Amino acid sequence: MTVVFCDVTGSTAMGERLDPESLRRVMSRYFAEMRTALERHGGTVEKFIGDAVMAVFGVPAIHEDDALRAVRAAAEMREVLGVLNKELERDHGVSLLVRIGVNTGEVVAGDRSDTLVTGDAVNVAARLEQAAEPGTVLIGEETFRLVRDAVAVEPVPPLEVKGKSEPLVAFRVVEVTAGVAGVARRLDSPMVGREREFARLRQTFEAAIADRSCQLFTILGTPGVGKSRLVEEFLGSLGESTVLRGRCLPYGEGITFFPVGEVVKEAARLEDFDAPEEIERKICAVLGTDGQACSTLAQLFAAAEHDSSVEETFWAVRSFLEAVAQTTPLAVVFDDIHWGEPTFLDLIEHIADWAREAPILVLCLARPELLDVRAGWGGGKFNATTILLEPLSDGECGDLIGNLLGRAALPEEARDRILAAAEGTPLFVEEMLSMLIDDGLVARVDDRWVATGTLSDLRVPPTIQALLAARLDQFTGDERAAIQRAAVCGKQFHVGAVAALLDADGGEVRPILMSLVRRDLIRPDRSSLAGQDAFRFRHQLIRDAAYEAAPKALRAELHERFAHWLEEVGEGRVEEFEEILAYHLEQAHRLLSELGPLDETGHDLGVRAAARYAASARRASERSDHRAAATLYRHAADLLPEGDPARPRTLYELGRASARSLEPRVAFAALDEAVAAAAGSGQRGIEWMAKIDRGHARLLFDPLGFTADDLRAEAAAARAELEAGGDDEALAIVWIALAVVEWMPCRFDAAREAAIQAVEHARRTRNRPLLMDAITLQVGAELLGSTTPSEGRPLLDAVTAEFGAEGEIGHASLIQEACFAAMTGDFDDARRRIRESEALAERFGAEFWVSGSYEFGGHVEMMAGDPAAGERLYRKEYEFHRRLGDDAHASTSAAYLALALALLRRSDDAEEMATIARMIGADDDLATQASARSAQALARSARGEQEEARRLAREAVDLYAGAQSPWFQGDSLMTLAKVAHAAGAPKDAVEAARAALAAYERKGNEPGAASARALLDAVSAG
Repeated sequence: MTVVFCDVTGSTAMGERLDPESLRRVMSRYFAEMRTALERHGGTVEKFIGDAVMAVFGVPAIHEDDALRAVRAAAEMREVLGVLNKELERDHGVSLLVRIGVNTGEVVAGDRSDTLVTGDAVNVAARLEQAAEPGTVLIGEETFRLVRDAVAVEPVPPLEVKGKSEPLVAFRVVEVTAGVAGVARRLDSPMVGREREFARLRQTFEAAIADRSCQLFTILGTPGVGKSRLVEEFLGSLGESTVLRGRCLPYGEGITFFPVGEVVKEAARLEDFDAPEEIERKICAVLGTDGQACSTLAQLFAAAEHDSSVEETFWAVRSFLEAVAQTTPLAVVFDDIHWGEPTFLDLIEHIADWAREAPILVLCLARPELLDVRAGWGGGKFNATTILLEPLSDGECGDLIGNLLGRAALPEEARDRILAAAEGTPLFVEEMLSMLIDDGLVARVDDRWVATGTLSDLRVPPTIQALLAARLDQFTGDERAAIQRAAVCGKQFHVGAVAALLDADGGEVRPILMSLVRRDLIRPDRSSLAGQDAFRFRHQLIRDAAYEAAPKALRAELHERFAHWLEEVGEGRVEEFEEILAYHLEQAHRLLSELGPLDETGHDLGVRAAARYAASARRASERSDHRAAATLYRHAADLLPEGDPARPRTLYELGRASARSLEPRVAFAALDEAVAAAAGSGQRGIEWMAKIDRGHARLLFDPLGFTADDLRAEAAAARAELEAGGDDEALAIVWIALAVVEWMPCRFDAAREAAIQAVEHARRTRNRPLLMDAITLQVGAELLGSTTPSEGRPLLDAVTAEFGAEGEIGHASLIQEACFAAMTGDFDDARRRIRESEALAERFGAEFWVSGSYEFGGHVEMMAGDPAAGERLYRKEYEFHRRLGDDAHASTSAAYLALALALLRRSDDAEEMATIARMIGADDDLATQASARSAQALARSARGEQEEARRLAREAVDLYAGAQSPWFQGDSLMTLAKVAHAAGAPKDAVEAARAALAAYERKGNEPGAASARALLDAVSAG
């Protein structure tokens, strides 16, 4: 609403000059003229305060141009005063000067028996009036935004006013132009129609059918531009094809797979509150198998005990869609994906990348804000198309009006006004037309529409928000109450929820909702709750406008009551709705906090919401959806007050989830908070855990300021204190840190021992993600350390038995099995397992894991004596990491690539890659620095620079002097032996080759040992 304050200056001096009766006549004439000017433009005079006038625009009825009306009224008040002053000077010898302030903002409206409006917008209008010079009008920033094209203004210096922490931005009105809208309509790139976009959709779907492939098609557009209309028309043309739909909730942070749940429900014909076994049976029926995918998908509905990782879920969803598409071509529509969690967006791209032999169209609708979080959405994919819907032309909007009215003619004046307000946005057209009909300004007579009232005062909303607010303001009290309560529930809502929030029964509510259906504001929808009829807002903006129209105190109460209702109807299945419950409790808490200091009830709402968010975050973490977990833990931490005993743990989990999401700086900040919170509450175990993980995070972005030795010392101090108390979780974290710090110096045997300790402690905590972290470290340490293939086999068998062959552990196990097979000379088996590991990673769409398959596949080929194959794989890995900007891993892959190039006698290329590796790699990254030097040594040797080659090879060997990796040490010693032999130094060559042989035999690396023996024979023969 817009508030106008007007006050007379110098009235005290005038009162001293005039007789009281004369003064009263002067002020009465003044007040009458001001009231007339205000009311002529639709304002409501709230009160006269001494010499001041206060008026409101937007009460009792909202107009889309209330701000402009207020400014025009202010300008007229000045003009009228000029005329009045001539009369006053003639009759009383006085004239009046006024100053006026105009401001737009949120207010709370009362009724005529009380103060009409209150709020900060009212206070700001008064401050603007007080700051104005006599005879001038000052308007606030928000008012100017709404009238900028109808006024000429002069900016004034920011105003320092009492009660405001920031200076007020204000403008002095110079002139108001008659007949000009406050915000001019502009069409930047008028479209020629939707035929082209429709044809592209059809062509894309036909390509999916013809090629039995997956196609990703994204429609971007601003709210109301017609995305949903285009999709509905397209889906209606698909005939016998299968159509499935899912939506992202606007409050969907952390509700990662909610849209997938809707798709699976529809395809499997699940009923809410089906028994868990029935849910799994129906899903299996669609899949045509009773395998792991069934339980993974059933877990989305809390109907299975299986703990699934994100990658398993991706694979299961993709398999499900592929199965559905085997019968008929499939179109999957995901709406509002700009609200989707990053993991859900990853899932969509995973389906597009990896779906095979199935005709699937993944059709996504989003606002352009999607590109703010995914600038490269769909980029680089041959099977991805993204289009942006532009506004319609006036001609096309005219055709839309004809379609909506059944081709009956509309009065030209009304048509023109609608087109002017809609500015090519179909929703604007539809809503303006609905308002004309609802207002009774046009009526159907035979085959045409006629004007039944004057259209000169037709409200033309400058924005869609103003349009919807103006329309909703016309509802009956019952309709307004119902739609506001529906809006609190969300875009989809149930009759039972609205009835509960109205303290009514469904029979009373249903007719009200049907009246809203007739107004085309809501539509019946497929229910997500058994026994509950559902409706959906026709557009999210309708829901937003209805929601914002309700007072904050009412919204807070309704959010809390809705959460209670959802708990009752979802009894026994609360986990499925827990994130939604958390959201509504959080909103109730937030709204109350905005209204003033919280009481005990308000604080309790926040704590309850935090508990729900934390429970949801734990489940996200267990399925390895770390980004969703971090989002949920952030919500929980923000809701918990200082001193709450749950806050240190919540902050710690937030930091850990952020670290797993590869956001070390965010992790550091959260863990730093956790340290302070735990110290303040005496939670010593969490304090140490947070300190250690904080150090680990800092290592990733500040290795010079905090070294591995610093982390080692911190972990050792924690161990010394914690072992006496037996805190297994904290001790597991300590031992994981002690394993990690041994990785860069390649002390893998020490890392293995630390990992074993971590496993023992983690197992006692029953914390599965923690246990998996520890075991994965042990597997990696055994591969790279002194453990032989035969010694490493028992751990691999035990890991597979406990965790299966899927996920991160399954991938790590396949890599280790491949390398062990290569070390025993079985290269066919090794290559097969590398291919399996790559396929596993591709199945889950995990590119980082694929890059690991490239690296160790390259190692296998190098052991097999095929550096050309190794070069191809190392190059793939290097290019992947460089594309991501991941220098830490790119440096190592560059060093390995350099080695392969050197063995291929491509010396210049080898030198280039080795130089890159040494430049971008950390100085204490032994694998990178030693391998790069070995590659340079081979390249220099091939050029005949033997002394430099031997120096570099010796540096590589010396770097590994303190390492615990016979494999890596053997490789560096073999390079030294080769360059010494080429330099004509047989004694040094024999010494290095024998040392390499001993290292290879200690590891059980048979191909390496064979190459060392062959070199010894060559030296002897030479």
